[in-house]
Amino acid sequence: MASTAALAVCSTGALSGLAVEAGAGVCHATPIYAGHSWHEATFRLEVAGTTLSRHLRDLLLAARPDLLLQSLPRKAVTQIKKRCCYVSLDFEGDLHDPARHRPVRFRLDSGCSVCLGSERFRCPEPIFQPALLGHREPGLATLAFWALQKVPETLRRRLADTVVPAGGSTLFPGFTERLERELLAQCQQHGPGALRPRLVVQPGRGTAVWTGGSMMASLHNFQRQWMTRAMYHECGSRLVHEVFN
Repeated sequence: MASTAALAVCSTGALSGLAVEAGAGVCHATPIYAGHSWHEATFRLEVAGTTLSRHLRDLLLAARPDLLLQSLPRKAVTQIKKRCCYVSLDFEGDLHDPARHRPVRFRLDSGCSVCLGSERFRCPEPIFQPALLGHREPGLATLAFWALQKVPETLRRRLADTVVPAGGSTLFPGFTERLERELLAQCQQHGPGALRPRLVVQPGRGTAVWTGGSMMASLHNFQRQWMTRAMYHECGSRLVHEVFN
């Protein structure tokens, strides 16, 4: 049993940093220090991959309300999202300039095709602007800044040096660039000017938690945290609380 944020940071070879997770069900910004999560400085966003898939379906239906899209399976919508969508570095500019929409056509397994224009960058935008879907929380970049501000000042620079994006929803082209740009802007505008966050961007960040789990389980210090079947049979369920608390 371990914090997914701690495992994500561990996947980079570090034990301290800021995990910015964007998965299927939820997003988190979690400071990690010496392998432990800083719960009081953790912030949560309810907009994530599943929400974005529903949003993309709504966008497609609004643009082309035909029977083909109404019967589009959820798996197909997810495929379209993963293969065609990207994060805009200038959302308002792209939205109001049709010349920037970069349309693509996606062919479905049925042989039919779907054309996407502005839907490509409008789909993932709620991660950075949740208000587009009626959510009151700020975007993930702002939550990451809040998380850094919540930890003691003496640790902020150390954690900001290792900002780790993790989860499948961080794989959108442009995601890490947008996150870094907005997080840096927040630090310059509201925080200490010397704080310059550095993203540690890995190609396997979609499965960073699993990679980190494998790495952490191989550490010598972690071995004494194992609970074996023999130990459980000898001590019973109270051992679970003794080991993991």
